[in-house]
Amino acid sequence: MQRPIALDFRDVTCAFGPYVALDRASLTVADGEFVSIVGPTGCGKSTLLNVAAGLLEPTGGTAFSQGEPIGNLNLDAGYMFQSDALMPWRTAIDNIVVGLEYRGVPRAEALKRGEAWLTRVGLDSHGHRFPHQMSGGMRKRCALAQVLIMEPKTLLMDEPFSALDVQTRQIMENELLDLWSADRKSVLFITHDLEEAISLSDRVILLSAGPRTRPIGEFIIDLPRPRDVAEIRHTPAFVDLHQRIWAAMRDEVMKAYARNKERLVS
Repeated sequence: MQRPIALDFRDVTCAFGPYVALDRASLTVADGEFVSIVGPTGCGKSTLLNVAAGLLEPTGGTAFSQGEPIGNLNLDAGYMFQSDALMPWRTAIDNIVVGLEYRGVPRAEALKRGEAWLTRVGLDSHGHRFPHQMSGGMRKRCALAQVLIMEPKTLLMDEPFSALDVQTRQIMENELLDLWSADRKSVLFITHDLEEAISLSDRVILLSAGPRTRPIGEFIIDLPRPRDVAEIRHTPAFVDLHQRIWAAMRDEVMKAYARNKERLVS
């Protein structure tokens, strides 16, 4: 039985003046599916995510969320940015509950739900800390709780762990999978790291080099779940998937590199 579609991009084009970032891009994310987008630097991955969030209106085509055209802000989606969106003057617990407060949830109820999320992300004894008092991994846990406490149907993630060291990054990837497996939200995950994409996803979509980016490859990640992202990367099935996707991705990376070099020379 086919699952309902959470996100649906139909011939989406995004142009900024004469520059066409996305050109008739079509892809879907099913309900409860974890989909990663990979591609060369500057190929429009974040542009695609901003369309899904309702932060950017396409110049052509239509994007749908839960079957409805995305108008202004997509209230069905939660967005986790590459850089922390934590307010430096608020403690961890106050950062986590800020969205609930903006929605009018009473303070006592917001704090009760916030404490539960502090525990779920392993920060139950750190709710009083300010962002500058937390490590990079702790801030990411806080940011993840800040998004998930709003109970979005779809989670949009723009390279959320790229600034972390390797060990902390793997810990956060496993924690994300644990949280995701609890209720299987739909996830659209942007990353430059092919190993990360394979480790986390049900499906990996490859974008072409820009300009006029479009999806050019789709790979089913049929690795068993639950997964440990460090252990699964040593399995023959993972290595095979990595080789197949990189073989398709390598040419696009070289195209992007050549174009950037031409711009520098000119």
